[in-house]
Amino acid sequence: MHRPTALLLVLLIAPCGAGSAADPVVEDLGTRRGGSDWPVFLGPRGDNSSPETGLLDTWPESGPPVVWTRGLGTGYGGPSVSKGRLFLFERRGDRARLTCLRSETGDELWRYEYRTDYEDYYGYNNGPRTTPVVDGDRVYIFGVEGELHCVRFGGEAVWRVDTTAKYNVVQNFFGVGSTPIVEGDLLIVLVGGSPPGSPTIHSGAVRGNGTGIVAFDKRSGKVVYEITDELASYASPMVTTIGGRRWGFVFARSGLVGFEPASGKVDFHFPWRARILESVNASNPVVVDDLVFISECYGPGSALLRVAPGRHEVVWKDPPGRRKAMQTHWNTAIHIDGHLYGSSGRNRSDAELRCVALRTGKVRWSRPGLTRSTLLHADGKLIVLTEAGELLLVRPTPDELDLISRVVPRDQRGVPLLRYPAWAPPVLSHGLLYVRGDDRLVCLELRSPAAAEPKSPATPTDGGSTDK
Repeated sequence: MHRPTALLLVLLIAPCGAGSAADPVVEDLGTRRGGSDWPVFLGPRGDNSSPETGLLDTWPESGPPVVWTRGLGTGYGGPSVSKGRLFLFERRGDRARLTCLRSETGDELWRYEYRTDYEDYYGYNNGPRTTPVVDGDRVYIFGVEGELHCVRFGGEAVWRVDTTAKYNVVQNFFGVGSTPIVEGDLLIVLVGGSPPGSPTIHSGAVRGNGTGIVAFDKRSGKVVYEITDELASYASPMVTTIGGRRWGFVFARSGLVGFEPASGKVDFHFPWRARILESVNASNPVVVDDLVFISECYGPGSALLRVAPGRHEVVWKDPPGRRKAMQTHWNTAIHIDGHLYGSSGRNRSDAELRCVALRTGKVRWSRPGLTRSTLLHADGKLIVLTEAGELLLVRPTPDELDLISRVVPRDQRGVPLLRYPAWAPPVLSHGLLYVRGDDRLVCLELRSPAAAEPKSPATPTDGGSTDK
């Protein structure tokens, strides 16, 4: 279903300010020239890769130097970095909190909070699962309970929408976990609304009401379009260009939706979901030319599609049974030179780091024993963060796992800095690597001495261990 703007009433939106047609120039607080910002989920390219160079070729046995650390509240999402500022989204008590820090030092600049009473069905923590999205002088946050907020730099609320109330969103297995994306003047959000009176998610009978994907005007919060009967998943919307046309892709609860992001016109829906009720799609699609790779870990595994306006075809898909090419859980595979690198497996015990040929699905190599991991590609290497808090530096090659360094970041007493579960993807910006564990964010120096300029503080600081 597609609903044009003229037929919509914007309900439950609380305007807190007026957006302007032209965004103001934002002062850059950073001192580290070269490199790039990381303002959105999975980075500036949307694929967990970075254009940065001049990074350390190997790591010392003690690991990359620690620049600063900060104690965290509850949550699973990673930070974003823009204009010398780092943005964290976490929960402290009954408050969901967006905090802005200086990215190079961890010093707090401002914070924005709202009340939340979310409780997880399965006993996981009750904090946010998403990443702050930075656009101009605005930050967008999407809370685990369904609160969507637009916040101006400095902590001023611009607008908000309670998507759960507005669209009758039935609480998903782990709450809201899909990070929105900005496309032009739109903020595209995987909402997954349902008709009033819908049963709980555990009934298996929840249905959509045409508000699976909602595009908001990013400055005002007004609805531009609503499409699909899909329910929400834990993958995030992505946009890209294929054959000169802009495409949007959402790996929603029951499959992949391809659409035109400016208009909301749906090109296709490809069903891809495990048959068991308690299963989720959480890994983002990987787009290479006109090919789209999707993967999940609860049943069907992976598939590769070739897409064109209004249609799609299956290049290959995993067959029934246990032999699957790749089964990504929450991590997104990374494409390098015709091969996919990712963590395959549903559980800590069965997860394997794998290399798979993109166009055939052939497994080139597989390494067990690393638990579930997330990967980042930069300067010709893969940075791997295991959920146990270990960091690996890997040279990507389809022939074998070429392990360069393997370390556990530790404090000055030798205590590991990252506690399980380290589920958020690593973030790299201007030579600094940001990784989070259960209760701490750690900033590490990755630039080689020859490339470093100017330097960050020489001694590690803890910017938030006493924060309440």
